[in-house]
Amino acid sequence: MKKIGILGGTFDPLHIGHLVMADQVLFYAKLDEIWFIPAPIPPHKSEEKITPIQHRVEMLKQVMNIDQRYKLCTIELERSGPSYTIETIKELKRRYPDHLFYFIIGGDMVQYLPKWVGIDELLSLVQFIGLERPGYQLAPQSPTMEKIYKQVQMLPMLQLDISSTQIRDWVKMGRTIRYVVPDVVEQYIKEHHLYED
Repeated sequence: MKKIGILGGTFDPLHIGHLVMADQVLFYAKLDEIWFIPAPIPPHKSEEKITPIQHRVEMLKQVMNIDQRYKLCTIELERSGPSYTIETIKELKRRYPDHLFYFIIGGDMVQYLPKWVGIDELLSLVQFIGLERPGYQLAPQSPTMEKIYKQVQMLPMLQLDISSTQIRDWVKMGRTIRYVVPDVVEQYIKEHHLYED
């Protein structure tokens, strides 16, 4: 069975932090591939201004040839409304019954898993991989959290303080984003005048 890591997000834009996450998980969890799944409307960002999905998908496409184990999966673009992980994982398992799926999140996000839609069913369908953050300790505070922590595989993460919000702000300020995004993403942002206003 192929072992597939799922890295979902807004990717507005994708940056080197995302690629470092993918690389760490491929190495430590011994996965075969990482599938990048862009969310058209993430539930937690529904009120924010988000770059049109066609630009975010195109930036991802530009990056997929960096590593043959990186794949773009647009499954969430087939649904309307906010994207919930439980729906995505159920559909992936239906389409790819011979694959094992691992859902990648930041270690600090583990504490929010009880609030995820359908979390109990989700934990039975997919293995979670949490990437460690400095100064953050997993501390079970309830039986629910203890159960969740047992089902999250924690992996080391190279610490890079980079965010898509920061990158958008830098573009608006006229500051270079060289070295924090892949060259092809920087070029795409310039050509399409993204984040300038």
